Amino acid sequence: MRFWERALRRARIPLAYSEGFTPHPRISLAAPLALGVTSETEFMDIVLQRWVSPHWFTEGITQQLPAGFGIMAVFPVPITLPSLQSAVRFAEYRIEVEASCGREEIEAAIEQLLAREELPWHHQRDTGEHNYDLRALVEDVWVVDWPTDPAQDKSGQVGVVAMNLRCDAGGSGRPEQVVLALGIKEHPKSIHRTKLVLAA
Repeated sequence: MRFWERALRRARIPLAYSEGFTPHPRISLAAPLALGVTSETEFMDIVLQRWVSPHWFTEGITQQLPAGFGIMAVFPVPITLPSLQSAVRFAEYRIEVEASCGREEIEAAIEQLLAREELPWHHQRDTGEHNYDLRALVEDVWVVDWPTDPAQDKSGQVGVVAMNLRCDAGGSGRPEQVVLALGIKEHPKSIHRTKLVLAA
């Protein structure tokens, strides 16, 4: 958020600010990324003091962005519309994992997970243990790419799975937890968000 604030200020975008003792720009990400997760599909609400054309906005901010950042599209919307944050329903991910098993085994693990009605789960937070139903947060999981080498030792080989997880006020699925539920004990080599699905 600090990065975007600096870029918007340098681009001389007429940002609107909150009221109160410590005013801050009225900008918010639809679904903030977890640490270490990359993405190609982020949405952001930016409230301005006055109307500017999407072209002027895009030209100005693009000049302030480093390599790896890009503006895909800009749309003017009424201030009365619900926030993007309240409209997000699902997030789609592409995850690289160590292929410690064969393709048939990972596909069977996915089938078993999706066939479950519930999957009690817990993980440790700073505030203590968090218990929830992991299955309720999983919409779909599928294999994108998996090694076909039948060798017993698959160490070092990488497989790719994708998943569509719930991401709303009722809860957000965590890709690394789903990977663990599939029986893959190694932490994912990479987690990349490929899509955010908004309410119709």
